This record gives sequence, C-alpha cells and structure tokens, in this order.
Amino acid sequence: MSAVDQARPRIDAAAWQASWDRQQAYYMPDREARFGAMLDAVEAIAGRWPLVLDLACGTASITARLLDRLPAARSVAVDVDPALLAIASATFADDRRVGIVRADLVEPDWATALELRPFDAVVTATALHWLPHDVLRRVYRDVFQLLRPGGLFVNVDTMADDGLPTVSAALQAHDRERRAAATGAGVPDWDAWWDIARADPALQPLVAERDRRFGANHAPTFDPPASWHLDALRDAGFTEVGLAWRSGTDAAATAIRPAT
Repeated sequence: MSAVDQARPRIDAAAWQASWDRQQAYYMPDREARFGAMLDAVEAIAGRWPLVLDLACGTASITARLLDRLPAARSVAVDVDPALLAIASATFADDRRVGIVRADLVEPDWATALELRPFDAVVTATALHWLPHDVLRRVYRDVFQLLRPGGLFVNVDTMADDGLPTVSAALQAHDRERRAAATGAGVPDWDAWWDIARADPALQPLVAERDRRFGANHAPTFDPPASWHLDALRDAGFTEVGLAWRSGTDAAATAIRPAT
C-alpha cells in the first residue's frame, strides 16, 4: 500500500450501502421484491453456482443479495460511476467471488474489459434508463453475445404497460405523492443523497470526478413501455422474451438466449 493510499480516508462500506439502500427504497418500496423475483429466475435457470454479470451495478446491491442467496455464485459487477464503484470495491475487497470492473456502456467496446465469459446470467435493475434508445438497443445485442446458450437476462426498470395508459398515469401520480411524503419524513432523494456523499472526505474526490463526467444532472431518462424492451430483445437475437415480474409501472423484461 502506498503512502497516498494510507493517507486517504477509508470508505465506510457498510454505512454507505445502508444509505444507498434507503435512498433507493425511497423510489422503490418494493425493491426487495424485485430483487427476489430476479434472483428466483437466476437460480431457476442458472442453478446454484452461476457466473453472473451485474450490469450497471451501482454499489453492487444485486451482487450482495446474489451471494447471500447463492454463496457459491460468482459475480462481475460493472459500472462507470467512480464513487459507486468505490463503495462496491470496499464492500467486496476481500471476496474472491466478486470482480469489480469500470466500463462505460456508452462505449461500443465496453465488454472488452470483461475477462470472464460467457455468463450464465446478466442482471440489471433501475439503471439502463440512463442510456439513449440506440445505445440500449446495442447493449441488448452485447448482452446476447456475453451469455452462454440458454443463459438468462433480466432488466428490472420502469416500463409501463402500454395497454393501460390511464392506470399507468394514475400509478405514476400516486408514486409522486408517496415520494413527497417520504421526503417530508427525512428520507434523502437522489440529489440529496449525492450532496451527502460530497461531504464525505473519503468519497469527495470521486464524487467530484463523477460531477465532471456527468455534469450537474444526468441526461434525460429513456422510459419506453414494456413492449419496446421486448421488441428490442427479440431484435437482439433472443427468442424467448417476456415479463417475469411487474409492480405498478415497473417490470422485469426477461429473455433467454437460444440454447442452439
């Protein structure tokens, strides 16, 4: 360890994971249910010893739950955010089952950073909506190539049922009311959470790097209906696609790479 590393404040991984979970639950009260549905599918299709790609992993929340359920699993957690990856790295620093990789999904060659492949499953939650539609279509094709034949892909995100526009709009309004009540109770939203991170000496330089990269705000989110995702997955080569879970306007677009 260098003198610089010794002088740098240590990241309190457990505290930051708990803080991240609380902030994310502000947006998704059913967050654990969606993780459970995702991991049900992983275990059912890939078994108890899968190699899993945690795509756009953030703090690697999915990886933590994967290993709690399937201790013999291995995970490669990929993201571009330096602050969130630092929390993930601190969390799994001594865990040989986990590899942490920094790669930008916007770059067409992002997958060259992955040393392990093919994967038994690729999973992601509440992340790919940051990608423009053309990039997301390409990422779906990339995922197809990274999976073994018969491998599983699950993307849980906002993807309303376009057959129920009135219900979807009402559910979105209800969610806004619920979040306003949670904010009044002191739960940090996305922007407030990052303000807290900026004040932590251990994360401060990493958040500054993040701010330089992304600016004050991310690009507008891309939240098409579920049918768009299913069509894009078919176009990527998946032949078995559907929704394995739904809660309100969120759903799990799920696909299997053909076995042959």
